[in-house]
Amino acid sequence: MFTFNDMMTFVIAFFVTLPLVALIHSLGHLFFAKLFGGKIKLALGRGKTLLSYGIFELRLVYFFDSECHYQQLKINNKWTHCLVHAGGIIFNILAIVLVNSSIYLGILPKHLFFYQFVYFSVYYIFFSLLPIQYGENHFSDGKSIVTIIRTGSPPDLFD
Repeated sequence: MFTFNDMMTFVIAFFVTLPLVALIHSLGHLFFAKLFGGKIKLALGRGKTLLSYGIFELRLVYFFDSECHYQQLKINNKWTHCLVHAGGIIFNILAIVLVNSSIYLGILPKHLFFYQFVYFSVYYIFFSLLPIQYGENHFSDGKSIVTIIRTGSPPDLFD
């Protein structure tokens, strides 16, 4: 049963763990876009921009979603675009492996934070793989990958 005593756990999960998972996911997209020579931009959150530094923006509602944009890949084919769109999923999987391995090896303690981190990472992977369109010009990674394979042309990356 969820009680008032659980509120601090909820606050940490919602305002720290979930944005961290979203950031790692977006960094996966950025990594592959940069690897293939693309121009990149990342925004953590929605709403008014609080801080802007280089390719990074931190927005007022930082815990709610993230956006990653890329364009003009120098290595420009459907497989490089597929890897850019799968990059978030790949980074979330790597983060899960790293956290679980570190716990198994005794480097990290068994802690609720790490459990929630892995839980939200699996959540991100699952919903990223679903081939759906969330709104106008807002596709899941799975839908973007399917579109690239079918048409050879990527949609703009909104994540």
